[in-house]
Amino acid sequence: MTKQQKTVSVNERTYKWPNRPVVAVCVDGSQPEYIEEAIKAGVMPWTAQVVAGKGSDLRADCVVPSFTNPNNISIVTGVEPSVHGICGNFYYDRESDKEVMMNEPHLLRTDTIFKAFQDAGAKVAIITAKDKLRRLLGNGLVYGENGAICFSSEKSNEATFAEHGIEDVLDMVGMKVPSVYSGELSEFIFAAGVKLMEKQRPDIMYLSTTDYIQHKFAPGSEGANKFYAMMDSYWAQLDELGAIVALTADHGMNAKHDESGKPDVIYLQSLLDEKFGTGKARVILPITDPYVVHHGALGSFATVYLDDEMNTPVRDYLKTIDGMQEVLSNAEGCKMFGLAPDRTGDIIVVSNQQKVLGTSESRHDLSGLEVPLRSHGGMTEQCVPLVVSTPVSGVEPDRLLRNFDIYDIALNYTSA
Repeated sequence: MTKQQKTVSVNERTYKWPNRPVVAVCVDGSQPEYIEEAIKAGVMPWTAQVVAGKGSDLRADCVVPSFTNPNNISIVTGVEPSVHGICGNFYYDRESDKEVMMNEPHLLRTDTIFKAFQDAGAKVAIITAKDKLRRLLGNGLVYGENGAICFSSEKSNEATFAEHGIEDVLDMVGMKVPSVYSGELSEFIFAAGVKLMEKQRPDIMYLSTTDYIQHKFAPGSEGANKFYAMMDSYWAQLDELGAIVALTADHGMNAKHDESGKPDVIYLQSLLDEKFGTGKARVILPITDPYVVHHGALGSFATVYLDDEMNTPVRDYLKTIDGMQEVLSNAEGCKMFGLAPDRTGDIIVVSNQQKVLGTSESRHDLSGLEVPLRSHGGMTEQCVPLVVSTPVSGVEPDRLLRNFDIYDIALNYTSA
């Protein structure tokens, strides 16, 4: 059987074997306007050619909550969080009575596309901005020389063959380890991706950035356009090296502040404590991760844990608060958003485009915000790009594309 005839199946989806490398890029925090405005400004010449007809310019919906972990894991498994189990960056484990970061591989409930392809003989390379994602994305892969490659920009200086499948990354890339709060953290990913494509030519590659720039700069701004111009130059190099380049995002980004520039926050824990008594409800913010400087752990999605008898009165009360887009029971919300019920609160709360959800004012350190708050998490950050460097054909006209369809589209609906 030839390579072109092979297929790989995982999570009840089947993917054709590529006859040239396929690079999927997750541009963290990038709604379509970032690319559209940068093209208008003339700073993304390669992408401009792609969307003008050289390739395909599509749109897709991301997973809600529109946060990093659930969307990256959906992209690399091809399924919703109800299947893979990662429903946020952070959740409350009732059994252990602990609030848990969803960064640990044992929390994954299914295999990744990468493991399935490596098991079938493919070369796999994964580069992330932050190390929080690295072990989740690389779960189940075999490392060592000639094995998979999986490392982060953040800790690229610590990469070893045994744990990451590569060493001497800084020498290969020719850059120092960037600050975790910088655009360079993402540039390092692309510089490394180009080097790996030149030297090792992986069959399947995944490059996942940080949204530091999108939290600071709106579409069309000088800071945003400079960042997108940088990415465009590397995508062009990957294309020139013969790869199919497919671009999407884990979520969009919106301004979340009032006219004075102050964050427009609904402090849920304080409101519930005042209304129902302290300790009667526990508010969890799934945006929470180790890197909260640029968003202060404020996003547009929250869950509430409480006793059964309080469910209806708490829901009824939350629906009266200005700025709420959805207030749903666990069953309603998990069905609507494809979430795992046991890792989601009793009530799911989604705020509108302008508002963010917090616990109490004293628990959010906003001193690191250098510009008016831009954040994500809700349904208003759900539309993301799905751009492919080569023509896409055969997709059903009425199909609702998701960002986690990116490998399906790149492998099954192109000449890959």
